[in-house]
Amino acid sequence: MQPKVTVLIATHNRVQFVSRAIESVLTQTFKDWELIVADDGSTDETEKVVLGLAEKDSRIKYLKGPHFGRIAKISNFGLKEATGEYIAILDDDDYWIDPQKLAKQVRFLDENKDYVGCGGGFVVADKNGEEKIKSFKPEKDEDIKKNALVANPIVNATSVFRFALAKKIGLYDESMLQFADWEFWLKIGLKGKLYNFQEYFTKYQMWEGGMSFSRQKEAASSAIRIVDRYRKLYPRYPKALLFVCSYYLYTQLPDAIKKTLNPVLSRIKKVVFSS
Repeated sequence: MQPKVTVLIATHNRVQFVSRAIESVLTQTFKDWELIVADDGSTDETEKVVLGLAEKDSRIKYLKGPHFGRIAKISNFGLKEATGEYIAILDDDDYWIDPQKLAKQVRFLDENKDYVGCGGGFVVADKNGEEKIKSFKPEKDEDIKKNALVANPIVNATSVFRFALAKKIGLYDESMLQFADWEFWLKIGLKGKLYNFQEYFTKYQMWEGGMSFSRQKEAASSAIRIVDRYRKLYPRYPKALLFVCSYYLYTQLPDAIKKTLNPVLSRIKKVVFSS
């Protein structure tokens, strides 16, 4: 029987986090879902852990792919097996903190056919679990669209969107080295309305691997490319261009300076770009 929602977790060598993400799906009050864990060629114990959980719950599906090294590619790889009417995205090092998250979002999309997707707020905690940032994106569609070119309009790990429409627009752009989710939300946002619940749905815990910024230059170049692609379709192009160019200049700083600034910038990046 076709599930109402397909939850997608793309992962690579994060066995220390992926089970926590999966458990947060299992605790949802809304039960009509399937969970696809798309593994980007992990070499750790990810497969063993996920298959162990799948033995206990048949709604969990594990897909082992080659190492694409690009979130857009592994996400599309997983979505090829999705059967839900809606898609919910969860990053492997994030987890849902509201047990009613899916129930609220499914109800909203069922009742508002002119909306193509919705998201919510998120919390950033340090490695000890202490909350450092709590953030909401703009709630209403007109406010979301005003700021969409300056910053990612929907936090991907809080999101639910209509799968049939996403397939029509080509899912995630695999040519994007980084920020494929930002490009996706700009693309699907042209087809209908977006909404952000002013409730906290997802928590992200800062950790050394998450703060590495090992692909900063790729991210900055992708951001410039996205802003240029949608410059005539969304407002505030000059502000957006200034912002992404400043980010690009930062990536050109000496590594010693960036190493000092990275922890702070990582938090800012999580709020602004929400990638």
